[in-house]
Amino acid sequence: MPRAGLSTEVVVAEAVRLVDEVGPERLTLAALAQRFGVALPSLYKHVGGLEDLHGRLAVVAARDLGAALRRAATGKAGADATAAIAAAYRRYAGDHPGCYGYLLRPRVGDAEHARASREILDVLDDVLAGYGIDRDEDLVDAARLLRSLLHGWVALETGGGFAMARSVDRSFERLVGALDAALCDWPSKHAP
Repeated sequence: MPRAGLSTEVVVAEAVRLVDEVGPERLTLAALAQRFGVALPSLYKHVGGLEDLHGRLAVVAARDLGAALRRAATGKAGADATAAIAAAYRRYAGDHPGCYGYLLRPRVGDAEHARASREILDVLDDVLAGYGIDRDEDLVDAARLLRSLLHGWVALETGGGFAMARSVDRSFERLVGALDAALCDWPSKHAP
């Protein structure tokens, strides 16, 4: 019989907290069981093992980032939308350093993860459409540009790579401005 109070949702929510504290590479079912004060086999009533838990965390990360981006972009277009989603992306990575890593792990064949990830791409497509970027190949390229810039930024920032004596926030504003300029001048807009 499952321990009272434990459910798949409760176990996954605690795993989110744990992975944000210690990172995905140090996430173990034993550490999670210890947090609940239960024996390790008790967790198998709620998750199918460590790989299942990693999959569930990937879904949570994609779902939560997608929701944060959607909230940030709603009612905005162009530079305002870009600035809003960039800030939301940066905030998510800073607030959830362990879960953020799951956004970089492909989950081939995981339909639930694909649905959660689709929301992220839908938000990016909506923001890019505000720049007149709406052809499929342009959307893919522009979304890759946007994600690469933001991921590069948060990887350097969370890794302590910005040690120079200049405001990191000011530099981020300039990155967002440069991204907006690049999207405003997207190459396909100039094609005959």
